[in-house]
Amino acid sequence: MTLPGDGKQRYNVVELMTKTPAETRILISGNEAAAEAAIRAGCRFYAGYPITPQNELIAYMADQLPLRGGVFVQAESELAAISMLHGASAAGMRCMTSSSSPGISLKQEGISYLAGSELPAVIINVCRAGPGLGQISPSQSDYFQSTRGGGHGDYRTIVLAPATVQEMADFTYEAFDLADKYRNPVLVLADGMVGQTMEGVGFDHLPEPHPPAKPWALTGAAGRPRNLVKSLCGVLADVVKFNEKLMHKYEQIAQELHRCETVDCEGAEVLIAAYGTSARMAHQVVKDPPGALRGKLGMVRPMILWPFPYEEFASRAGRLRGILTVEMNAGQMIEDVRLGVEGRCPVHLLPRPGGAVPTAGEIADKLVALFT
Repeated sequence: MTLPGDGKQRYNVVELMTKTPAETRILISGNEAAAEAAIRAGCRFYAGYPITPQNELIAYMADQLPLRGGVFVQAESELAAISMLHGASAAGMRCMTSSSSPGISLKQEGISYLAGSELPAVIINVCRAGPGLGQISPSQSDYFQSTRGGGHGDYRTIVLAPATVQEMADFTYEAFDLADKYRNPVLVLADGMVGQTMEGVGFDHLPEPHPPAKPWALTGAAGRPRNLVKSLCGVLADVVKFNEKLMHKYEQIAQELHRCETVDCEGAEVLIAAYGTSARMAHQVVKDPPGALRGKLGMVRPMILWPFPYEEFASRAGRLRGILTVEMNAGQMIEDVRLGVEGRCPVHLLPRPGGAVPTAGEIADKLVALFT
């Protein structure tokens, strides 16, 4: 985001926005939108380590968070950053870190510790191509890592999947409320294109944050019973009991959190399943389908990847000729789509691994080849 001045003066973005009319939309990148939304959500501690393509986010936090009552730390490593979140969250602060795919891999042990300690935290992954160091091109190849826990042990992270810069802001803001509500890490999974794209974004609709009371936090023992935050259980029976407690919590989350966008699904014979940037490309095809599929094509876009909206696919599968999943990877979400339909219709894949982005033309050609 470009601010006025000679580059030496630092500006509080909120003060600038209050000088403009209500409902103003500003041109901002997805990375910066997430950072601004986090601050507005009450995030007062951020720790991270630079990596492309999410560096605009960490730069924004470095500039804005100290001006607005928060603490910014550029950690010496991704491992240090996620461990700092553990301490900040245990003390009751709303806190966040961000990275891109290899960096998120390094944070997995810490994310498992957060889940095992039932500590709320927000983690943003602006996904790039892999495996290994791969390339900085946008990708969706971290789906398995994000929706299956990623680290060791039986745990889950709530996974939000924005497709627009506005959703980067809205979903990041909401992530803090979800993390506090369920005392669980929440992951915002964006591909590099969503993070780097600049679009008009509004923030006026975001309410004042109201973080819940955290009687479990380590805020000093004066006037209250001693608190203990830990993930270590020395007795086998205690480990079993705690894991059962987590299972019940994840079952509750799975029952309560369902969100997806449906486009022209009523009466559709063929569906596209896609999220993030892939869904933006697919949306163009649904609105201007190949002639033979006109009036017969719809789309389901999961906006929360875990819990996955299995019912959206299960309820439609019996009347479909098939589903095409469009993914910027070698095929990962397709497994959840197949679980949803339970074999009642064919599920096909258009994969684009290694940093490739599917075009509307490629999606249309695949649909024609499969269904006409």
